[in-house]
Amino acid sequence: MLSVRMAEPRQLRLVAPPTAERPEPRRSPEKGPVVRHGRVIAVGGGKGGVGKSLIAASLGIELAGRGRRAVLVDCDLGGANLHTSLGVLPPKQTLSDFVSHRVERIEDVVVPTGIPNLSLVSGALDGLDAANPHHGQKMRLIRQLHSMDADFVILDLAAGTQKNTLDFFLLADQKVVVVVPEHSAVENAHRFVKAAFMRRLRAVCTVFGVAHLLDESPDGRAFRGPSEILESIQGVDEETGRQIQEQMEAFRPGLVVNQARTPEDAELGRGIATAWRRYFGVAMDVLGTVEQDDDVWRAARERRPLLLAHPQGRAALSLARIASRVQAADAAARSRP
Repeated sequence: MLSVRMAEPRQLRLVAPPTAERPEPRRSPEKGPVVRHGRVIAVGGGKGGVGKSLIAASLGIELAGRGRRAVLVDCDLGGANLHTSLGVLPPKQTLSDFVSHRVERIEDVVVPTGIPNLSLVSGALDGLDAANPHHGQKMRLIRQLHSMDADFVILDLAAGTQKNTLDFFLLADQKVVVVVPEHSAVENAHRFVKAAFMRRLRAVCTVFGVAHLLDESPDGRAFRGPSEILESIQGVDEETGRQIQEQMEAFRPGLVVNQARTPEDAELGRGIATAWRRYFGVAMDVLGTVEQDDDVWRAARERRPLLLAHPQGRAALSLARIASRVQAADAAARSRP
């Protein structure tokens, strides 16, 4: 019950919390501190087939073409196919070699793509164990993703709301959700973002010692939504609620609507963002819309990246504009103290 006396508020130092499975180990297996290099961008969504790999690959190609060093990482550990979007053969060494300790550094499984400034870490292509890394393996991977020597590290995530997928999404500096104009895709995207938000909220509340207050409202009923949870915590202890709200505002995903065919499809992003703010109490950025374009399947049939095969097509130009917004958001984040 919310009438329980809350713990003394504590200031959080980091925006990214440890995962909810267990506290993050005090020391990593690697020697020395983790040095942050590039920005991590995670491309996710609740449903398969919405174009996450297309968006991730296109962001990497476009940013690399602008002189930024980019690394694409296929984090769909059970069904890797990002190499196909790039038109390259499956690499001999993949993320499974790193997860299984056959190599110790993630740089050992980075391969060139043939595109200047763009490299690839292919996802696991063998063994179910690599598709479901345990906590220690996952934390080791997260640390090394953050320390990669690149301007941008772009993660192509699996569909669904598995804990590992949510944690890869949450570790990112920029979080991108991909949706197509279909009811099932919109519902699954909402479910995915809600699951990620609640996992992050529980981790933040655990740091403050108030996780027990998440499960029921003052009158004993279930909360209707995340915004009501935050309002209830603020009602009991305003300062703790304010600090938690501040932390949760850092969870600000960007939305991409793919395969838009009509003007109504193009406006879908604004509607989703409005509903998101009403339900969650925090903002969602609309990064843009990718128009339906036959060039996409033509490029796939040619086994060539869309932005290289048909750079002046409607979809390619839309993706270039989205990359500009991602780059602008990165520049703004870097300029903040």
